[in-house]
Amino acid sequence: METIYLRDEFIKLGQAIKFVGFVENGVEAKEVITEGKVLVNGEVDTRRGRKLYEGDTVEYQGKTIKICKRRT
Repeated sequence: METIYLRDEFIKLGQAIKFVGFVENGVEAKEVITEGKVLVNGEVDTRRGRKLYEGDTVEYQGKTIKICKRRT
């Protein structure tokens, strides 16, 4: 499981999957999200700009990202 520690209040879905390396670029992120291949909190979400907050999880190809508060 990958973990993203938020610097701000949220991170967008497309940014999150790029950040952890699930995809290589924004074009690929847009494709896999709009094709319904990404789950947010267990449900398909086709919005690349979906805001992810603390406690959210993202799944893609059997890999998971957990969104956490910024480390202190």
